[in-house]
Amino acid sequence: MTTRPGLPERRHLLRPLVQAFLTLALSATVVSTAQAQGAMGRPPGEHPHRMGRGMEGGPMINDRMLDAVGASAEQKTRVREIMSVARDEIRKAREGDRGLHQQMMVLLAAPKIDPAAAEALRQKLMASHDVTSKRRMQAMLDAAAVLSPEQRQKLAERLKTRHDMMERRQRERQATERPS
Repeated sequence: MTTRPGLPERRHLLRPLVQAFLTLALSATVVSTAQAQGAMGRPPGEHPHRMGRGMEGGPMINDRMLDAVGASAEQKTRVREIMSVARDEIRKAREGDRGLHQQMMVLLAAPKIDPAAAEALRQKLMASHDVTSKRRMQAMLDAAAVLSPEQRQKLAERLKTRHDMMERRQRERQATERPS
């Protein structure tokens, strides 16, 4: 590449621009991740990707479902209590996860990334997710024990219908997001 007298080579001009762009892109990623994680702190039902008052990523049993399976007032009260306790415990665990996610963002934004530290954080996150998954399952088992076999069958059918609908919507969303 030839240079004009009095002007530096183009590549020397591009290097600071590329560095500034990469810094800006990384900053935007960290900020958008932090904002997305902020949504996790909203009360159930206010999360932008959740329908209703679920247990942060797991099946839910709400009054409408209990009505549909013919649950008695006593059954509804017991199931609500089971779901409420589980929801509170899962919410507390999620708060701890946010701290781990923030640590991961700091680690990834560092000038030199420590792979061992990243792996240790990943393992902590996976262990935490396993605990919440077990708690979610236990709540569903406890709630199912309150219902009769016929009610559980009806509930399973409703949950499957809901799951199928959500999968269909997800596929439709993905199809519209893909460039054709």
